[in-house]
Amino acid sequence: MLDRREVAELVSQLVSIESVNPTLVPGGAGEAEVGRFVADWLERHGLETEYEEVEPGRANVVGRVRGSGRGRTLLLNAHLDTVGLGGPDGGTTPRVDGDRLYGRGSYDMKSGLAAIMLAAARARDLRLAGDVVVTAVSDEEDRSLGSERIAATVQADAALVTEPTGMRLAIAHRGFLWLELETQGVAAHGSRYDLGVDAIARMGHVLVALEKLDAELRADEPGHPLLGYASLHASLIEGGTELSTYPDRCVLKIERRTLPGETVEAVEAQIRAAAPEAEVRTLFVREPLETPRDAEIVERLLANTQPLLGHAPEVVGVPYWTDAALFSAAGIPSVVFGVGGEGAHAEPEWVDLGDVERVAEIVLATIADFCK
Repeated sequence: MLDRREVAELVSQLVSIESVNPTLVPGGAGEAEVGRFVADWLERHGLETEYEEVEPGRANVVGRVRGSGRGRTLLLNAHLDTVGLGGPDGGTTPRVDGDRLYGRGSYDMKSGLAAIMLAAARARDLRLAGDVVVTAVSDEEDRSLGSERIAATVQADAALVTEPTGMRLAIAHRGFLWLELETQGVAAHGSRYDLGVDAIARMGHVLVALEKLDAELRADEPGHPLLGYASLHASLIEGGTELSTYPDRCVLKIERRTLPGETVEAVEAQIRAAAPEAEVRTLFVREPLETPRDAEIVERLLANTQPLLGHAPEVVGVPYWTDAALFSAAGIPSVVFGVGGEGAHAEPEWVDLGDVERVAEIVLATIADFCK
């Protein structure tokens, strides 16, 4: 059994090291320092450890418990980076109040990182047949450079991402596309209606069409059984140069949240059909996640959760995206299971320390079962 003080100490140590994603917040520390702490901790606890900078100051850490070579490999994943700091309970000074530990990253997701570190350290005593691979990654809060690297370089039979899920087991989530739409006009002096063509006004027709498309997406009964409906929204718009000039260009950026089974090509065609007056460009894509309910990792985690919680966790889909989709796309069946608390990207941010302890114990039991 884990010691609650050990759990609180490790989460506190991780929270106290600033690891704000510098892409989101210029001047953020990045993951190098916290990555070195994790690498040192894992090495002291007997894991084979690698520290890698995927970009300057942006660290990944991989720790491995070697089995005998005759069993399955389980990949455990958590991210090192956080969003920007807030006030007293959204900063780097951890505070414990009863079962709650407050501070930036306590919930999202240094508690999940602590849980897999503690579980992997104890897995060394299990005499496993398969390997356990702990991956602590950079940049999840932006473009997931760290887990992209892991998905391309680490082989495993299943993956468990310990993002906070409120002790529910997530086997599905939406993906997304970021797209840019552009309408063209003709620049002219504001007095020359006979010459000017208003690109912003043309974009107005596009916005109306996209609003209609969004409503149609949610009218497509019955929706996904775990995720509901796809959606889209306008995110950013710019156009024009001054009040007395017809704008010759307007650019709109949108986000389209996708369901399992939807392809990039189909979504692009849908947007182009809805907005034929706009040029459409895809900027960035993340695929959805959908792991079969009868996948081995799902069954093993459910079986090992029941005795520790007294009940099986609820099997759900979650609305947000996670790095689990990257491992799934690499052919690794992946699930998401983590703690309860509040304050992801907000303040105050806190985690339930009892949940951290329980997640670590569930992860350890799942390791013993899956990697035997």
